[in-house]
Amino acid sequence: MNCLIVFAHPEPVSFNGALKDLAVRELERQGHTVVVTDLYRMGWNPALGPEDFHGERANADYLDLSREQEHAHATGGLSAEVRAEQAKVTAADLVLFQFPVWWFSMPAILKGWVDRVFSRGFAYSAGRKYETGHFRGKRAMLCLTTGTASTLYEANGIDGDLHHVLWPIHNGILGYTGFTVLHPFAAWMPGRVSADERQSYLDAFADRLRKLDRTEPLFFHPWSDYDESQRLRPGVAARSGVQWNPRSGQTFEASASDFAERQAGLVAPTRP
Repeated sequence: MNCLIVFAHPEPVSFNGALKDLAVRELERQGHTVVVTDLYRMGWNPALGPEDFHGERANADYLDLSREQEHAHATGGLSAEVRAEQAKVTAADLVLFQFPVWWFSMPAILKGWVDRVFSRGFAYSAGRKYETGHFRGKRAMLCLTTGTASTLYEANGIDGDLHHVLWPIHNGILGYTGFTVLHPFAAWMPGRVSADERQSYLDAFADRLRKLDRTEPLFFHPWSDYDESQRLRPGVAARSGVQWNPRSGQTFEASASDFAERQAGLVAPTRP
């Protein structure tokens, strides 16, 4: 299996760095090929703009980014650094994103990698999204750290359920482009726990990596569950934990509660 790790932390010896290094060792130990994109070390520019397009533009008078991305992809006009990252994604069977949660999302440098690399024409196009997305057949997984305890990310926690927080990434980026999305791995506030607890996170992550082929992916409703307005059909109960279906008499609270029960125990433990 070919694995791509996209690493987004400015400090190589951070706990994110330790998780990344463990993933490289464990995946290579299993006989997989591993490539690492270290965004800070590369000095990755996160800003999508006209510099991404070389050669003749689709419209030199007005910058329509999605149109220019599609045109550049078709004509070979994307910048060399974007094409290099796209080649890594194309070769990968598994893409692992390693990052700290900043402001309820990924760091800007990683979001900028997505903006530039997951370009229109390469990662998605008309009629090619979600289960028909360009990355169908590939798997993706988030490995993240937080600055606060796991209790804040529970269904009744002040920060909200972790799967709700990650929905824009899981559904809006990975599911949208066709990935099979594995359950995330979370190491809770590693900077504020004991060395033994940090080791327990590393051990749990290694165990997850050994069980990738047996890991049940996150559930996303198939196209057949939606009507022509792309809303869940009457009678289809939402199962994602983020959606709910009023046309089936379903409430947000009931959907979230059912989902929380199903997901219990699927993230890293809070202590050894």
